Amino acid sequence: MKKKMKNVIQYLCGAACVVALAFSTGAFIKVNAAKAPAAIAGQPVDLTYAAEKALPAVVHIKYVQNSKVKTVEVQDNPFGDFFGFDPFGMFGNPGGGTRKQQVQTPKKEATGSGVIISKDGYIVTNNHVVEGADELTVTLNDNSEYSARIIGTDKTTDLALIKVTAKDLPTLPIGDSDKLKVGEWVLAVGNPFNLNSTVTAGIVSAKARSLGANGVESFIQTDAAINAGNSGGALVNTSGELVGINAMLYSQTGSYSGYGFAIPTTIMNKVVDDLKKYGTVQRAVLDIQGSDAHRYIDAQKAKGESVDLGTNEGIYVAKVNEGGAGEAAGLQEGDVITQIDNKKVTKMAELQEYLNSKRPGDKVSITYLHKKKSVTKSVTLKNAQGSTEVVKPADIDVLGGNFREITATQKEELNINYGLEVIKVNNGALKTAGVPKGFIIQKANDEPIKTLDQLQKVVKAASTSKEPVLFIQGIFPTGKKAYFAVNLGE
Repeated sequence: MKKKMKNVIQYLCGAACVVALAFSTGAFIKVNAAKAPAAIAGQPVDLTYAAEKALPAVVHIKYVQNSKVKTVEVQDNPFGDFFGFDPFGMFGNPGGGTRKQQVQTPKKEATGSGVIISKDGYIVTNNHVVEGADELTVTLNDNSEYSARIIGTDKTTDLALIKVTAKDLPTLPIGDSDKLKVGEWVLAVGNPFNLNSTVTAGIVSAKARSLGANGVESFIQTDAAINAGNSGGALVNTSGELVGINAMLYSQTGSYSGYGFAIPTTIMNKVVDDLKKYGTVQRAVLDIQGSDAHRYIDAQKAKGESVDLGTNEGIYVAKVNEGGAGEAAGLQEGDVITQIDNKKVTKMAELQEYLNSKRPGDKVSITYLHKKKSVTKSVTLKNAQGSTEVVKPADIDVLGGNFREITATQKEELNINYGLEVIKVNNGALKTAGVPKGFIIQKANDEPIKTLDQLQKVVKAASTSKEPVLFIQGIFPTGKKAYFAVNLGE
């Protein structure tokens, strides 16, 4: 029986969700450690050294999202009011409109893992472990507890950097995940099912796995047991070096059934460094769309069509976006990328992993087959916005305005439940877009805006997107509704 991949690839962030991507931490942290005992060929591998090195540096993370009051739109149903419910939808919504209703969301708690990458308290974990948290509590292997704050997150790789205020914390040396070999022994260290400081062992089953779960991924696949609560924990080699961050498992039941997946340190190092320096990841892109060449060939064969690309390995280019680095390199639809900086790439995950280590403005050499003839071009990489400039999350100040939450009187007069009133317009994006004083912002990029913190969050996300525009919906004091497009990139 066939099942969709999304039914069996699961995230593992605590008891409530299925966890964990092995995430390698901190290229900027180096710890001199005693050398691990050498393994004798054909003899059992001693993993006690690696476990002793890893356990003090892997932490337990408790996530809390407090109960909140939310305003939601519900369908009016006159028959539902009479009968109390309409379980089969027999009456539909005859004559009923929508109405706003306030609901109390439940308090949410979950657990995950993290890896200390610096003595002064920087910890790497998964984005899905910390996303939306109001409180984060970190517990070390010695049971000491700290409150943590989020330094930065990256949904595209499912990584996050958090920090506690402490000194002389234990850390793990960072290993080179590129040097991992299939069949090599590794340990997964974390806190599955709240079983603190759990170590499981297995081998590297595969490298550069692409599962379609994240925007950028090149997973290390392992058969070391990974379960709920392992998310953000360490994947460690026999030398006691961090080589990945545990993030996912492959399961039809929600529990371990043979395969787990970790984010390699080659991806982690760059993400952590960028989050620490800039607050957001400086991502370089070729601005192309494509797939593994063998997948394209198989898809064409399934249609009864024969294809000869000149190779069965590489990245088939399905589309080249205008103005991007790919176009500048001369790439065209139907070409196959085979090397980048003289490094062979056989699948999209390998190309993504390599590009993730670069920043906009970096130059790379691309080798590709065009009509089965090899071409090599040097090109300058750009960001998603088409420039080589450093992209930093914009502060709310970029709008050039002052705001306050609307009063109870305004709510009653305008028949609305929330909003931010623009009480002053200075020089900035609001003035350029024509947003006047007195306008009440209710939504920005389809997100309800009730507080300054919510507006700040949406502005930050929009400013680092491919199209840095804030689409504002709201209402004038007269009751007239309006819509503005606020350009954050100018």
